Amino acid sequence: MKSKYIEEIIVKILMALSLLAVVGFAAGIVYVVFHRGWSCITWEMVSSLPGGGFYIGKEGGFLNAIVGSVYIVAASTFLGLLVSIPVVFYLNVFLRSDSKFGYVARLAYDVLFGIPSIVYGAFAFTLMIWLGLRTSLLGGILVTTLLIIPILIRSMDEVAKTFPRDLLDASYSLGATRLETMGIVLRQIMPGIATATLLSVGRAIGDAAGVMFTAGFSDSIPSSLSQPAATLPLSIFFQLSAPQAEVQNRAYAAALVLTMIVLVISLAGRFIMHRFSKNKI
Repeated sequence: MKSKYIEEIIVKILMALSLLAVVGFAAGIVYVVFHRGWSCITWEMVSSLPGGGFYIGKEGGFLNAIVGSVYIVAASTFLGLLVSIPVVFYLNVFLRSDSKFGYVARLAYDVLFGIPSIVYGAFAFTLMIWLGLRTSLLGGILVTTLLIIPILIRSMDEVAKTFPRDLLDASYSLGATRLETMGIVLRQIMPGIATATLLSVGRAIGDAAGVMFTAGFSDSIPSSLSQPAATLPLSIFFQLSAPQAEVQNRAYAAALVLTMIVLVISLAGRFIMHRFSKNKI
């Protein structure tokens, strides 16, 4: 009994140390971004386009990167949800729980989940060359959509698998169709959809490798899907690569804006999850 007690104490200590390490790393990242970004961020940076020589220390801002990131993330998240939600319903409502096809599909999405974004970017770039397309906002949206679809499907699927099967049987026994039953399932897994959307948005807005190949970069705001678009991660990368200290500090200002956008989206997602969790049984 004493050895089990000591083992439990050791495990608790290791868990506490792990938690402190994760919190410490996160706090360190946030501190560096806010400390270096807040001291140099100005309204001009977030409200104006890059001027001539912006990346060598001259005047201007990175509004083009903010708008480009919002365009790509919003469009890709919308398209990803349009594809992912029907797939999740098919796996959990139309297929049996022991379906071999469902097992293979989930395994495939697990593999796609772990593929690095640069591989998606290289694949999309090869496809764009084959189709004769140039780097554009549309290319960035498509590659980001491909990147987040596995995240959306697997995250929502894990929540949908916890849905009581007895409730499905009760719905069918009352004469409900499968489409009507899908409405019941949707209300129950809505918090899971919100969580999956947060995860996908976090990865989409922070991706640099994929959009580098497909969206390109531009100092202007794209007015059509065929024009190249800048993103905040690429803007941060280009500014950090500059030798001037002033330009590097601007990179931390852009990182601060990116962090604030993610924070706002996370808080909004928490509110949505809390609101829809009232519908859970």
